[in-house]
Amino acid sequence: MAKLLVIGGSKGIGREVVLRALEQGHSVRAFARHPEGIKHDHPELELVAGDALDPAAVAQALEGCDAVVSALGIPKSIPALARPTTVFSDATAVLIPAMEAAGIKRLLVVTGFGAGESNAAMSTLERMGHSAILGRAYADKAVQEDMIKASGLDWTIARPGILSNNRRTGVYRVLTEPSDWRNGIISRADVADFIVTAWEEGSHIHAAPVLVR
Repeated sequence: MAKLLVIGGSKGIGREVVLRALEQGHSVRAFARHPEGIKHDHPELELVAGDALDPAAVAQALEGCDAVVSALGIPKSIPALARPTTVFSDATAVLIPAMEAAGIKRLLVVTGFGAGESNAAMSTLERMGHSAILGRAYADKAVQEDMIKASGLDWTIARPGILSNNRRTGVYRVLTEPSDWRNGIISRADVADFIVTAWEEGSHIHAAPVLVR
């Protein structure tokens, strides 16, 4: 049975990845500051409390795992979004060498539409609003993406559009060509479905698709 480490697995997309991977018959280790927030009981679910910026905690969490999902987030409050952040790049600077040392190659990471080169696919109005609200977080996500792409890992970067809490449908678009990139709505559960499927099938390696309905 394959074992998946989900960093940031207590809420949002991370929690949905945990639930979807368990549904698919995998063993999951959820790593977060407060993993009990998952509020889910399953014999193949292991909860591990820890800080993604702590090299020792991350190295320990990687033991026995076959792949890693990083779904870190920051609070969605205005004060939190207004502050500069380096949490995404700092956590990635810890994770990549830890994975290399552990011999784990497969990494799947959630950033978002507007990160990295997908920012160029936004309209001027979209870019203005995005920069005003999410600009500081996404500046660091761009750094994170560059770090991942420069690594020797088998990475996939998922860039979802506007997120909803709707149920999983399995019906969504995986836009791999820059000419097709656009914003749109997608549920967190469908993003999780893409991530788990890409891991299972070994697909979208060294790709950073935009995900929308």
